Amino acid sequence: MTEFLDFLKHKFAYVAIGEFKPGKFEEAEQLFEKAVSTYTKGFKGAYLLREPGTDKGIAVIFWENIDDMEANQNEAYQSILHQMSPLFTQSPTTSFYEVCSEIPGQSSE
Repeated sequence: MTEFLDFLKHKFAYVAIGEFKPGKFEEAEQLFEKAVSTYTKGFKGAYLLREPGTDKGIAVIFWENIDDMEANQNEAYQSILHQMSPLFTQSPTTSFYEVCSEIPGQSSE
C-alpha cells in the first residue's frame, strides 16, 4: 500500500522567471549551479532555461515538498543568492507549482 500512496504523491516546482543585465547570464548560470549544489533532502532536480539570444531565463527546481525547499535555504545558499541579486535587471517573478503530470522521454539506448 505504501508504494501506491507514494505514487499518488506529487512533487512541487519552484519557478523563477527573470532577466539578467546584458552579458551577465553566464555568471548567473555559474551561481545557479553553485546554489543548486548546496541542496540536499527533498531536492529532485533543476533546470535553467534561456531564451535564445537574450539574457532572459527561467529556473525550475523540483522538490519533494515545499518544506524541504525551505529547509535547504541555509547560509551558503543565502550568500549565493546575495551574489546573484545584482545581476538581475529587476527582481524575478517566482511561483510554486504542484507537478500534476510527469511524462519521461524515451531513452536513447
